[in-house]
Amino acid sequence: MERALQFLRQHKEVTLATCEGNLPKLRMFQIMKQEGNLLYFATSEKKSVWHELLNNPNVEILAYADNVSVRCTGMVNFNVEEDIKRWIYDNNDVLSRLYTDYDQMVYFCLPIAEMDYYDLSPTPPIFKHFDLMTGDVGDGFVGDRFKK
Repeated sequence: MERALQFLRQHKEVTLATCEGNLPKLRMFQIMKQEGNLLYFATSEKKSVWHELLNNPNVEILAYADNVSVRCTGMVNFNVEEDIKRWIYDNNDVLSRLYTDYDQMVYFCLPIAEMDYYDLSPTPPIFKHFDLMTGDVGDGFVGDRFKK
C-alpha cells in the first residue's frame, strides 16, 4: 500500500470524477496536501464541482504515469481545519495567483476508502486492491479475477 501512496505523493495531478445528477463528470485536480491516506483539495464555491460535491460527496480519483496507475474512491469531507487551509494556500503558488487570500476558496479532503494499484510494466502486470475501511488487501495480475 505504501507504494501506491508514494505514487500519489509523486504524482499530484489527478483526474477527479464526480456526478452531476446521474452523469459522471471528470476534471483535472491537484492533490494539495497528503497525510497518509487523507488527500486534500481546494476549489472555488463558484465552480460547478463544488456544488456537485455538496450534492453527492462520493468521488473517484485516478493518477497515471509510466504504465502505473492508482485509483482511489471515497466520500469527501468538508471539515478542513484552518491551519491546513492556510498551509495549502501558502504552499501552492498557483492559488496565490488566482486568489488574494486563503479564505476565498473552499477546501475538502478525501479519506481513501478503497485504492487500486496497477503496474503494467512487469510481465505479468501487477494489480493490488486495498480496502482501507476493512484492512483487506487483494492482489493478482491484470486479467486475473480478484484474489484475496
